[in-house]
Amino acid sequence: MNLRKKTLFTLSSFMLASPLSLSAQEQPSAADLVGRAYVGIHGMKVNTDDDRTFSATSPDHIKHGSGFGGEIGYRLTEQGEIRFAYTDLNLVKSPGVYKTESGANIALNYLYFPTQQNFYVMGGASSLDVIDSEISANVGAGYRHYISERSAIYFEANGHYQFDNSHKDMSAQLGFIYFFGDAKHYTAKKVVRNQSIESKPMPAATKVIAGPVASMSVESMPLDSDKDGVIDSKDNCNTTPMNDKVDNDGCTVFTQENDELNLHVNFDNAKAVVKAEYFNDIKVAADFLVKYPHVSLAINGHTSSQGNAAYNKSLSQQRAQAIVNVLTTQFGIVAERLTAQGFGEEQLLNSANTAKAHRENRRIEAKVMVTKKVAIKK
Repeated sequence: MNLRKKTLFTLSSFMLASPLSLSAQEQPSAADLVGRAYVGIHGMKVNTDDDRTFSATSPDHIKHGSGFGGEIGYRLTEQGEIRFAYTDLNLVKSPGVYKTESGANIALNYLYFPTQQNFYVMGGASSLDVIDSEISANVGAGYRHYISERSAIYFEANGHYQFDNSHKDMSAQLGFIYFFGDAKHYTAKKVVRNQSIESKPMPAATKVIAGPVASMSVESMPLDSDKDGVIDSKDNCNTTPMNDKVDNDGCTVFTQENDELNLHVNFDNAKAVVKAEYFNDIKVAADFLVKYPHVSLAINGHTSSQGNAAYNKSLSQQRAQAIVNVLTTQFGIVAERLTAQGFGEEQLLNSANTAKAHRENRRIEAKVMVTKKVAIKK
């Protein structure tokens, strides 16, 4: 048995073997196949027109032929495919049964699936090389049986019309194809208790109630995309963190908290130099300003009651400006967010005329309070 006969025998046996087991396999929907390419092999049987003679005076003519070949195809739409195929043919002439030189068929066809399922009609053009290579038109029909979501076997029949000599030929083709790529949407058909049912991907909101297939029920559950306990149709804040407490509209419930900055720096007598021991306190103030970029800070300078009032006013301004300079140069705070104002001896902390009181009064002060919203957790 030569290779062509073996191929035809194998494909025929594969189609006829165990139809019940094939019917239970999964097959893709038409939408799953769109945009996917496939390759295949096939066997072909050709019955040729009796008018195909070798010469005008010879009674010999081509009787029939058979062979095998390959194909590539592409699913354009849910109902349409394009396919290119090549078949190598062994030809037999009559009278008598004699083999001749090999022939071939090169075909480009469009396959149309009217129900988007297994049955299709087709049409196209081919170069059918039987004695002479001439252009033919062909029309036909076929049936495709899916073994899995990627593979199928098919049978089809075609009528051929060769324009130059008005030859009319018939062909039958049996083949196997394999699809590449992954389906974006998959619809599976399964047989349960000898009844075919179609199962489709369930939406996220669908819940299947367990039980026998005969009494299976489907309950539609409202969607709650952010899992906050408020269904999407009533949720005005559909990206709420799962741990947040929410109101009836699905929005986070907040409480208010205060964040306060108090900066206090003391200076030596008649000095406006910031001592190193206060740099950590000033950094805390800088971090606060970074955390709340919308906040501005007023820095107030003060002195003790010793000395001339006008001098003290100028000294207190210098002390406030010294803090501004540290915040801008050492910690990168924008100067426009800071103001410096000297009050001299107008706002004493301690009015006593003692060394301790004077030390307490030689200072700068900066205070600011921020009210912030904090989410309440469950």
